[in-house]
Amino acid sequence: MPTPTLHDAPSPAPADTPRTATPRHYLMCRPDHFTVAYRINPWMDPAVPTDTGLAVRQWQTLHDTYLELGHEVELIDQLPALPDMVYTANGGFVIGGIAYGARFTHEQRAAEGPAFMEWFGERGYRVIDPANTNEGEGDFLLVGERILAGTGFRSDTGSHAEVAALFGREVVSLTLVNPSYYHLDTAISVLDPLTDDAGANIAYLPSAFDEPSRATLERLYPQAIVVSEEDASVLGLNSISDGLNVVIATRATGFERQLRERGYNPIGVDLSELLLGGGGVKCCTLELRR
Repeated sequence: MPTPTLHDAPSPAPADTPRTATPRHYLMCRPDHFTVAYRINPWMDPAVPTDTGLAVRQWQTLHDTYLELGHEVELIDQLPALPDMVYTANGGFVIGGIAYGARFTHEQRAAEGPAFMEWFGERGYRVIDPANTNEGEGDFLLVGERILAGTGFRSDTGSHAEVAALFGREVVSLTLVNPSYYHLDTAISVLDPLTDDAGANIAYLPSAFDEPSRATLERLYPQAIVVSEEDASVLGLNSISDGLNVVIATRATGFERQLRERGYNPIGVDLSELLLGGGGVKCCTLELRR
């Protein structure tokens, strides 16, 4: 498999502020036991063979891409009975050294919550055992000072109130309506993670949301990139941005073009094997914000 090229950053679009990359700190999990043994989302089909070796190689390319970009990556060991543990984004939500733990909807992933909370605790994070069902950064996205929070398939709105009280930030609830986009991070990409709300921006798929949520996104992010159904269908929005470089699915070519037009530097990575479990770049990446 070819190694992704870290392209030279293009000139920003005239209307945009020049982009700046900021080093980030991520948690990942090598998929040594990856397989699809059950079906808890539309992407999964146990009848379709999976190749664990290929999943590991594709994951390694993503891991190495982060290192090439200057980011720090820590690892949590995958437990043999938890093939979805590679999707570390679902393991919690971390801001300011506080780790809000996950409480999974499906019993097949339930043991992941305690495993991640144990990892956080051993490394000095203040760990919060959640009272409500939530799937971590899969449904909580930090955009500037605001937290966008998903519901409809996995996380319940009680977790939104819990997060608002815990972190003392505005939390905006958004309802997902398409089961293929069952986590918020499959339907929204945060493009400017550290800027304030006036400069923060996103990309999203409007049809993934109910009408009130679409109206909210249009109001809050009038300059957002609206991504096509084709690019979203390969989990192109399930991406990671450092403010300049945006790591995306290789096949999301239309989204790649849109990002370049806005002055970002898209970097394509092939995670097609991990897509069989319903995850992409962002799903494999949990941000550790100290």
